[in-house]
Amino acid sequence: MPQKQLRIMVTGGAGFIGSHLCDRLVKEGHDVLCVDNFYTGNKRNVRQLMGLENFEILRHDVTFPLYVEVDQIYNLACPASPIHYQYDPVQTVKTAVHGAINMLGLAKRVGATLLQASTSEVYGDPSQHPQVEAYWGNVNPIGPRACYDEGKRCAETLCFDYHRQHNVDIRVARIFNTYGPRMAVDDGRVVSNFIAQALRGEPLTLYGDGGQTRSFCFVDDLVEALMRFMNTPDVTGPVNLGNPVEFTIKELAELVRSKIPNSPDIIYKPLPQDDPMQRQPDISRAKSMLGWQPEVPLNDGLEKTIAYYKSIM
Repeated sequence: MPQKQLRIMVTGGAGFIGSHLCDRLVKEGHDVLCVDNFYTGNKRNVRQLMGLENFEILRHDVTFPLYVEVDQIYNLACPASPIHYQYDPVQTVKTAVHGAINMLGLAKRVGATLLQASTSEVYGDPSQHPQVEAYWGNVNPIGPRACYDEGKRCAETLCFDYHRQHNVDIRVARIFNTYGPRMAVDDGRVVSNFIAQALRGEPLTLYGDGGQTRSFCFVDDLVEALMRFMNTPDVTGPVNLGNPVEFTIKELAELVRSKIPNSPDIIYKPLPQDDPMQRQPDISRAKSMLGWQPEVPLNDGLEKTIAYYKSIM
């Protein structure tokens, strides 16, 4: 990690991942500007940082330009769960695309390095398993998930075009399923869903037969990966960041039930349109280029996440 104090902007900084990233950057002594429009982010996620001299918070929507002097930009701003990104799909596309244009334009003007938080959803419902960065994906461009999937794919295109055309220093991180404290309780994602339902005494809802797979990375591991990536020179990516240990959704449900006494039974509902049947990152690039691999097993990470949910529900 760099020794000197840097001016670092985190868009989506009051969100789930962004707030943990702000914690780390502030702790390391950097001058951190947290930018968020608070659509899915929340001030309580960064309240522990308010009042510190090296932390600022700014209410701003990245679909509008922003003029600040910074050395690094982590562009995390975008609703990331289907419930949130499908609520206003046009705005989701604007956030992904206009947001990338505005942040890349800023990086170009001030000479900053930009890390784009892309997603495993660029692979869609993959026919290749596990997913490697060279795989082009299998995305329905007109389905209900396309506002997010295609928005993020376009953001990647913009990153590499700004890099080739304007020599902007970029990092493109394809983030796989991430979980941990500060996940929104009702964001509809599988880990938060199961924990919240179990704590409320509601049946755990499985979509399909529960045989679809996901790979879950604890947020602390992901933040470490993002920071290593940002500070590794001459690596543009894309680089997969996630935990390669694969679980079925039903296995996850049973694990959550085993950790919360008196959890109700599982109920089954139809699978949503275009929901990926499998998701597992090949992290060979992350290992070789960043010297990174996740350390927190799902069992340990779930206990920390459940403890957080108990404290706020």
